[in-house]
Amino acid sequence: MDARKCKVLSVVVDMYIRTGEPVGSKTISKLPEISVSAATVRNDMAVLEELGFLKQPHTSAGRVPTFAGYRKYIELLGQENALSVEEREWLDEMLGDESKLTEGLILQSVTTALAQITQCATVVSNFTPKYSVITKVEVIPTGKRMYVVLLITSDGKIKNRACRLQFDLTHKHMEFFRHFMEENLEGISISELSDEKMEQLVVALGTYMMILSPLVEGICEMSKDLQKSECYVIGEQNLFSYDELDKAEIVQMMMHQQELFDLLDDSFQGIRVLFSEEDGFVIGNSSMIVSKYQKGDHTAGLLGVIGPVRIDYAKIIPYIKYFTDKISHLITEEEPLEELGLPEKKS
Repeated sequence: MDARKCKVLSVVVDMYIRTGEPVGSKTISKLPEISVSAATVRNDMAVLEELGFLKQPHTSAGRVPTFAGYRKYIELLGQENALSVEEREWLDEMLGDESKLTEGLILQSVTTALAQITQCATVVSNFTPKYSVITKVEVIPTGKRMYVVLLITSDGKIKNRACRLQFDLTHKHMEFFRHFMEENLEGISISELSDEKMEQLVVALGTYMMILSPLVEGICEMSKDLQKSECYVIGEQNLFSYDELDKAEIVQMMMHQQELFDLLDDSFQGIRVLFSEEDGFVIGNSSMIVSKYQKGDHTAGLLGVIGPVRIDYAKIIPYIKYFTDKISHLITEEEPLEELGLPEKKS
């Protein structure tokens, strides 16, 4: 893959994305940036076909990109289409006042903006950190026999649960519970908090079991929430404007969004592209482009775009890269305690 063959591949993909028609050597040879004969371009295209980057739908037709060709094209894009200062400022304006955004609002604002800009669907997922541990458990009185259990993890996540008890807790009860949590839960990985582990903790409460077990049950519910990875899709209605996408399949995806998450993991660097025919998501003739965002040193989730295979990768990928970097910066800088509000629900 010398520089000219890379350029020929990029031109084929660009033209096919715009027209949907096979691209011939004569058409490419006339372009000023190519400046070689049609015969030379034909030879280059034949090599690209042997390498699996192009294919010929019919004997007399030009070439179209394969899925491998699209991936190579995306790799070749590199930093060529970096956003200008004006574009970055425009994207920042779409997010509004960043100082008032919690993590949830950051993700909502970014996905909404990305769907509006790209006129595609946007997907965002969060990952349960593999090494996240419990750093603090507190119980806070909020009213007569009402208490909030607060659970904080090493990756900055906070969960709180309101619990109604049969008795008001004394200072002695509160101190016992605090020490009990320090000894039995703090420093424990979230992944270790199984139902069996929680049952063992309830039994270990001993004489305090009747009084304090609802608090442990609240912690059990919060730990299950923390272990869930979720996937959301926004802007699905944009996909109905593409004739090459099946409307019934779009509806099917809208009804089973979580199935998209099964295709996603964090075992890649940079940009990852998935194609429906290869990776098995429900909308045929579609692609999904995703990039990771970080919280500190850990991968926190993925942000991406779902659209037709002939999507404008050169235009859209810089937006995805910018927004994932933006999310990473904002959620890393965010003070977790600012997220605290009303208790989430009662147990």
